[in-house]
Amino acid sequence: MMKCMSDDVETAALAFARHDHGDCAGGILARADALAEKRGIRLTPVRRRALEILLEAHRAMGAYEVLERLAAEGFGNKPPVAYRALEFLVEQGLAHRIRRLNAFAACMHPGEAHAPAFFICRACGAVAEAPAEAVRAAMEAAAGAIGFAIERMNAEALGLCPACAGAGK
Repeated sequence: MMKCMSDDVETAALAFARHDHGDCAGGILARADALAEKRGIRLTPVRRRALEILLEAHRAMGAYEVLERLAAEGFGNKPPVAYRALEFLVEQGLAHRIRRLNAFAACMHPGEAHAPAFFICRACGAVAEAPAEAVRAAMEAAAGAIGFAIERMNAEALGLCPACAGAGK
């Protein structure tokens, strides 16, 4: 069984492979706690729980799905509860916004400067975060040629994960 947080390619493949997900989520939560302490920010109970919810599976979740879970656990049932927590997680590099799905996914590399690409399985909804520095470099070169400065970039690809492709979905 594979473990999370080793090299980038293996970590990205984990979303589509059997692995110790408890170890995966626990390691990321520990890194989030350390980052919060280092940066002097508060990982409040609602923010932490929102991150835990995102870490439960390698898939993206909509804000209302997160809100339903938070509300069921007594954190409030108004949309700003989820949106504020998710925005905080994105701002701190603990989660990513997956624009194609209008959803959020936990960051697999919290606290690291990285340029991720997201591979979204159209059949099962799994989302893998993989390194995409080469894509970022190509985009920056193209942007530089026309005098454009990239501030934010989100690369997303839709297709089939190995299991779904093998099942002929």
